[in-house]
Amino acid sequence: MADFRTVTPQFAVAPQLAPADMAEAAAAGFRLVICNRPDGEAFDQPSDSEMRSAAEAVGLQFQALPFQGRPPPETVAATTQLLKTAEGPVLAYCRTGTRSIMAWAMAQAQSGARPSEELLALAANVGYDLAGVRGVLETVAANEAGVNPIGSGQS
Repeated sequence: MADFRTVTPQFAVAPQLAPADMAEAAAAGFRLVICNRPDGEAFDQPSDSEMRSAAEAVGLQFQALPFQGRPPPETVAATTQLLKTAEGPVLAYCRTGTRSIMAWAMAQAQSGARPSEELLALAANVGYDLAGVRGVLETVAANEAGVNPIGSGQS
């Protein structure tokens, strides 16, 4: 049984999934699966192509947005777009789920969907501590709102 962690009614995160987990994801109502893990990161992980085939076989959409460390701007932008256009609940995964919850939180902050305090609380509710990226979330949100994150002491 897969470890799907429901963050909101429209988004969940999971540690590494297997092809067999795609049927469970479809049965749980997910419509899109996002993989944030680079292919070949570990010798025992299934490949993106295996995961895509398993997802599509049960009617799920599959998108690979791999990255290491913090999500780069292009991954945040792609995540934002996928969340906007998804035709139902989204499930994202990586090795532990941490990268996936970070990409989601940064996308939410960038789009102005939720304030950083709410994002930190939602992540904590499903077992992820994003306190280390609080400043990044606040900066991303400030940039989206048109606020100079360095300050406005200069004219």
